[in-house]
Amino acid sequence: MSGGVDSSVAAALLAEQGYEVIGVTMRLFDAPFDNAGRLSKSCCSLEDVEDARATCRVIGAKHYYLNFEEEFREHVIDYFVGEYEKGRTPHPCLACNDRLKFDFLMRRAEFMDADIVATGHYARVQNSGGTYRLLSGIDPLKDQAYVLYTLTQDKLAKLALPIGEYNKDEIRAMATRFGLPVADKPDSQDICFIPTGNYKEFVEDRLKQRVPGILRKSDGTVLGKHDGVHQFTIGQRKGLPIAGGTGRPIFVTHINAATGDITVGDATELLKDELWASGVSWISGSEPIGSVRVQARIRYNGKNASATVTPHGEWARLKFDEPVRAITPGQAVVFFAGDEVLGGGLIEPAPPGEFAATALASADASR
Repeated sequence: MSGGVDSSVAAALLAEQGYEVIGVTMRLFDAPFDNAGRLSKSCCSLEDVEDARATCRVIGAKHYYLNFEEEFREHVIDYFVGEYEKGRTPHPCLACNDRLKFDFLMRRAEFMDADIVATGHYARVQNSGGTYRLLSGIDPLKDQAYVLYTLTQDKLAKLALPIGEYNKDEIRAMATRFGLPVADKPDSQDICFIPTGNYKEFVEDRLKQRVPGILRKSDGTVLGKHDGVHQFTIGQRKGLPIAGGTGRPIFVTHINAATGDITVGDATELLKDELWASGVSWISGSEPIGSVRVQARIRYNGKNASATVTPHGEWARLKFDEPVRAITPGQAVVFFAGDEVLGGGLIEPAPPGEFAATALASADASR
């Protein structure tokens, strides 16, 4: 329970259904308590904790405040900074869900004799004859199935997602009906552990390595220098260190973390029709035999695109029917069949063999 309306209504719905509910709020980082109050776009303030406790009082549930700061630092913050150091664009919500909520929290729940772990995610779990399916939330504007693709059959069997069947307006109406103190509380936004929203400043203060280099066009023309690949992401247009401008919009089209080279070009150079993904996970527990037609999404708020995915062990090759814009290493690609999540993986800059060589060169460059 983050103290927001979604997890609060999830808890209230379960209590209404007769479950014995235990509310758990995770302390993930040292929030700036002096200014992270009700109107904050972040979360994890003292007021958020009290809002969770107040909800538990209303529904007659016990509440626990558990410290996960060390785990969050290692698996989310260090990962976040490390990905930018490698010229990649991380998705911290993926790491938080995968390791914190559906790994450490689920294991802690077992010690508390909990049968089910429930969250306020907008997604649905469906039991189809003993096989669990992960479905998108009913509300397309709030759907969070994209960040849950790493869930396994074992975890889905112990998971409840009570609000996935409702839209946001219905959730707020239910919060009012239950008499919850968070019915009109604003949603948290941006990256929870960076209340200012300035992720570049956050990363800069925590860098362990810096890879400077050259900014150049795809034809090799040098446009300037930069002092670190961590400052760039694929598709970036603003903040490029180019003296005098270029006369027309240009975007980051490639990042070479080994050499520090940043390649820029016009919008057409961002269009690609193929990607490779690593760490591929399949919701069913087994990869499909041969190629599969899917709808693929390459960013959280992006649109699905028709594609063919071909499994290669822990990797997969994705071929799009039409080119898509700004395929970004470090982000997730998630495979859908209608509203069902089939699986997904992390976008890589190259196929397995080339990726290994590139990663080795990048490691050598950082020494």
